[in-house]
Amino acid sequence: MSKSLKLTLDILIGAVAPVLILKYGTAPLGTLQAYLAAALVPVAWVLLDLFVITRRFNFITTYGGGSAIMRGALAFWYVDGALFAFKDSASYLLAFLVFGVSALIGTPVTRSIALQGLGPDTPEREQQMNRLLDEPTVQRAMKKSALLIGVTNIGAGIVNYMINYRMVLAPFNTPAFNDQVANVNAITRIVLVLPDMLALFFAFSLMYKAMYALLPAEQGTDPDAGEFWTLLKRREDAMTLVPLAENEGEDRIADAPARAARQAREEFGLS
Repeated sequence: MSKSLKLTLDILIGAVAPVLILKYGTAPLGTLQAYLAAALVPVAWVLLDLFVITRRFNFITTYGGGSAIMRGALAFWYVDGALFAFKDSASYLLAFLVFGVSALIGTPVTRSIALQGLGPDTPEREQQMNRLLDEPTVQRAMKKSALLIGVTNIGAGIVNYMINYRMVLAPFNTPAFNDQVANVNAITRIVLVLPDMLALFFAFSLMYKAMYALLPAEQGTDPDAGEFWTLLKRREDAMTLVPLAENEGEDRIADAPARAARQAREEFGLS
């Protein structure tokens, strides 16, 4: 499945379907059944993708699967008012803890994202990649990226809490409650997703820019001469021949920002 198709299905099943179920499924299905269906359909899609479609188990998929399971479990916590607002914002709090706190107290999880995004396919490439990620400038960029994602999520969580607290006023297990939740989802699944996506894009761009900035400039006319792994191999060869301190003056890749932005777009299936 292409990344663009996957992104489209994520939006349709994760954001559009719950609103439609709550709006138009409450009467035929029943209030509680429609509420549970709206909450569990996106969870089922994430788990189906994880275990059947992609079947790739790494940090990103594990985090997505764990977050989905948490949301599925919370669906059976039948609350309203302030507790419902907190429950609906729990995924943002989880993201803040995973990204923001990891950047402050240990290795940022963006390191795992970088490894999985670039996908070293041999032990040698994985070692080369780890040495690149251990560079101080790259480490700082990964920490900043994780903090950007974490802070964006905690901010979105606060906004999500306030919107739910002010708009979902009906008692739980009533048609009015389902309708109000649908109205909130129609807002938050668009308004709050956009800054999150922008934060992810700029965080990935910052991280990849730091990596590309340490790669040597292209040489020759070979179309593969500017490919990431080719440049990384040349960097490794240069470091073997010349100590790193003496190699600081080597010409670096000129278009690191453009390549970083392209790599970030690829993460979202946009190129």
